[in-house]
Amino acid sequence: MAVVVDKHPQDAAKVEAQLAVADTTSVDRSGTEEDEYAWTVVLGSSLALFASAGMINAYGTFQDYYESTLLPSSSSASISLIGSLQVFFLYAAGPLTGRIFDAYGTSVLIPLGSVVCVFAMMMVSLTQKDQAYQLFLSQGVLFGIGIALMFNPSVAVMSHWFRRKRASAIGIVLSGGAVGGVVFPILLQHLIPIIGFGWAVRVIGFIIMVCFIVACMTIRTRLPLSGHISWRTAVDLGGFKDVRYILATVAGFVLFYSLFIPYFYIQIYANFRGVPPGISNYLLAILNAMNIPSRVLPGILADRYGSMKLFIPAAALCTVLILGLWLPSRNAGSIVAFSAMYGLFSGAFVSLLATYIAAITPREVYGARLGSVYIFLAIATLVGTPTGGALLKTVDDAHFDRLIVFSGVMMAAGTVVLVAAAVMSHERFRARVSGMFHRRA
Repeated sequence: MAVVVDKHPQDAAKVEAQLAVADTTSVDRSGTEEDEYAWTVVLGSSLALFASAGMINAYGTFQDYYESTLLPSSSSASISLIGSLQVFFLYAAGPLTGRIFDAYGTSVLIPLGSVVCVFAMMMVSLTQKDQAYQLFLSQGVLFGIGIALMFNPSVAVMSHWFRRKRASAIGIVLSGGAVGGVVFPILLQHLIPIIGFGWAVRVIGFIIMVCFIVACMTIRTRLPLSGHISWRTAVDLGGFKDVRYILATVAGFVLFYSLFIPYFYIQIYANFRGVPPGISNYLLAILNAMNIPSRVLPGILADRYGSMKLFIPAAALCTVLILGLWLPSRNAGSIVAFSAMYGLFSGAFVSLLATYIAAITPREVYGARLGSVYIFLAIATLVGTPTGGALLKTVDDAHFDRLIVFSGVMMAAGTVVLVAAAVMSHERFRARVSGMFHRRA
């Protein structure tokens, strides 16, 4: 079976597609984690996600600098579209990169993705003031494609080396992206005033180049590869015959539409509220730091309690945090509290959605059906934050209130759809509804 793979604040959803492949292979992998080299592969994959997905999680810092200094003539919506493009490519390219990984492993994707990412960052460093198209091409499109090429094989290769400890290995790898989201914002904030934006980005480019060199040297496959690319199983629309699948897809679209708005705008909001730079510059780092446990623990707990028993409370809490804490926040304490708590609960979304899709989908078509969901998530992430930016035409109380209320309402709507999906997951209720439709027919 082919693999469909991912994020932003944003990357754990691709994991479940890899598990489907790992479980259906006929090769005996028992005890592979006893091989010491397996943990070397974990190191390389963690560094690959640190340097690629970590930059997506750090985009809020870029957004703030672009609006205030580099692109003052551009709207908030157009600037946020640069970051949204990265997340879009990460999800939308899943079926493509999954097929390539099935056929050729990491030998093509990792080196190519490394070169594209480093080249893109060097092009970002050359951007001229008020030339937004340069950032759209370099950071949005080119770097987005590079991330998509890196993420899939970095996660998928874990299934080649681990079985019993696979969840732990994947959790460590995924945490690399969150750590990058902590390190890069702090690094940028300290370097820009000292050496300027251009050289600050070049320094980051050299850092990710070193990480990618280690990744290229350490990441390798172990199991046999197909040697040919098959596109027939890239996506599967058969899931839309199941009302649970439809509701899960709708919920994912609505939730992801607003999920990343706080990641992009929390620092701008803090600066507007007069939060000291010594605090506001670290908000994105705090948000991403709290993402680390929420990328590892939910998958483990979902195996025991069920994904919806975690997903619905997490979505509901995010709704409460947006409308009950972010909306009325006026001081540093409340804004920091929101950043920490939102980072903790929102980080679970991608993994829990993929886990629920796995629970309602036959194993043999799981990767393809997850790929179909990712198409909708890619669209949601592409237009979600620019929509928020369009609501923030002017940085003032009224426009920020519109942005925050919009985020909260979308999150609440997604939570309601999740509840509907959970209700439909009960066999008795689903059978009763199906019977009603049959009687009407």
